[in-house]
Amino acid sequence: MLLDYLKELSPVMQALYGTLFTWAMTAVGAAAVFLFKNISRKVLDGMLGFAAGVMIAASFWSLLAPAIDLSEEMGLIPWIPALVGFLAGGIFLRIADRIMPHLHLNETMNHAEGVKTSLHKTTLLVLAITLHNIPEGLAVGVAFGAVAAGIPSATLAGAVALAIGIGIQNFPEGLAVSVPLRREGFSRRKSFFYGQASGIVEPIAGVLGALLVVTMRPILPYALAFAAGAMIFVVVEEAIPEASAAGNTHIATLGAMLGFAVMMSLDVALG
Repeated sequence: MLLDYLKELSPVMQALYGTLFTWAMTAVGAAAVFLFKNISRKVLDGMLGFAAGVMIAASFWSLLAPAIDLSEEMGLIPWIPALVGFLAGGIFLRIADRIMPHLHLNETMNHAEGVKTSLHKTTLLVLAITLHNIPEGLAVGVAFGAVAAGIPSATLAGAVALAIGIGIQNFPEGLAVSVPLRREGFSRRKSFFYGQASGIVEPIAGVLGALLVVTMRPILPYALAFAAGAMIFVVVEEAIPEASAAGNTHIATLGAMLGFAVMMSLDVALG
């Protein structure tokens, strides 16, 4: 079984395999460009809403709840590490948002954010999705590290469930990059390459997250909450506004509800 195999691996290798899976799901989404050149905006907005719902549910069940449990176990005031880490995650993403040049989906070049640059629109679009993926990779890595730390509420099955949930929501992210590029005249291969490239940061962030919490266990509750805060920042700042920008608010909301339900079910059933 998968869990039996993973139990034999170090937390860092578990995090690597988990985030390689999430990267692969980004690539699968990007590969949709080989099948069609366009996609309904309603479908895309529903998928983006779904991704937002998955991230919200994962932030609580897989990250904040274990952070609070661990804080209590360590004799800390339970809500302080969760609060500090959560806000730090949001602040970190805000600073990265201000510094890293990037362009959100369906925006024109004059709406590019971050430092001024001469980078091509394609690169800026990939950088925007890459910025989304940093907290996702970090969350998976920290979750596997939490299992190794022996937190009662953190299980290997729960960490695997988080990786599966993040992987599922990565599918529309890969698709959301590759299909618009194909529509703008890029070849299928180049559109696919840029779409999957946005997920390459996840294995890097995942391994770093696992290494950090394994070597520095006292910061683990802060690290768990940090990943949650960074993901919620992405959801509120980018995922939900992008999913609602075309007026498909109800579709995006239903997608978010479904995504939340799927991730909640995965975590509770497997964790």
